[in-house]
Amino acid sequence: MLFRPTTEADLDRVTAFAVDEPISWIPADRYLAELAEGMYRPEWTWIAEAGDRVVGRALWWGQSDSEHPIALDCLHLDPSAGDRVTVAAGLLEAGHAAFSRQGAPKPPLYNLTLPNGWRDDAAVASAVAWRKQAARAAGLTDEVERLRLEWTPEIGVPETKGRLRFAEASDEEFLEVFRLIAVGSLDAETRRNVAAMGAVEAAREEMEFYLERPGKRSWWRIAYTRDGAVAGLAIPSATPYNVNVGYLGVVPEMRGQGYVDDVLAEITRIHAENGAELITATTDTTNAPMAAAFARAGYRNSEIRLLFSAPAD
Repeated sequence: MLFRPTTEADLDRVTAFAVDEPISWIPADRYLAELAEGMYRPEWTWIAEAGDRVVGRALWWGQSDSEHPIALDCLHLDPSAGDRVTVAAGLLEAGHAAFSRQGAPKPPLYNLTLPNGWRDDAAVASAVAWRKQAARAAGLTDEVERLRLEWTPEIGVPETKGRLRFAEASDEEFLEVFRLIAVGSLDAETRRNVAAMGAVEAAREEMEFYLERPGKRSWWRIAYTRDGAVAGLAIPSATPYNVNVGYLGVVPEMRGQGYVDDVLAEITRIHAENGAELITATTDTTNAPMAAAFARAGYRNSEIRLLFSAPAD
């Protein structure tokens, strides 16, 4: 079995590859469109070859200006490939090793998009099972399941109690609020990062992530109470596809007072006033308070995201 990145000469074989599993399929038209924009690239598209046949493909994705891939979007193997877990793990390991040699600081995460209630669908659950084993074998041992949520204009902007004011601030001020919010966070990735590198570095990494996203820095706001105390922050952001609820949080001493609703309303308001027709968001399925806040704001759960990533250093 040969694992290798593609070249332009492989394009027809990559786009012709098809499987019958009902999971995370990237169709040829989307692949070609985003290939033209540099979000998929030949060197980020890896195939498994048995003789002259393509029996598997892994499509890593990044932003148009990304130096390294951000996420694995699509992993498929033909049933004739043999032991799917072994072959898929080998394909991922080969890609990860190449990205590391090219300077990537860590392997890209693996993002599986699933329907709600996916565990009750035997075909989907089976398709997830071997991919999960392969991801873990390739070093992506941290697993998080998230709700993917949507807001559209007919829902309306959530009302607020008017208890907070929102203001722009310097990077230094935002970094400090990121640090405060990281303490005691229910977000799984934040908790892992704090445990691995401490609250300061975890906050710095979080902030740098959002600075690199397509959203505008001018959208960011710090939330203050009427007496001027910092209550939290609101980071409206964006992906290459649509605007989103990037990051929001309330500092530990202000939690439990409903301020999260006001912060989420502010993010929604900013996007809505800019003409957004769709706002997306994600939150861990285990973060019940945040999921409840989205529900109160009218956000609808559209799908599930299952994410596999390498442990934080």
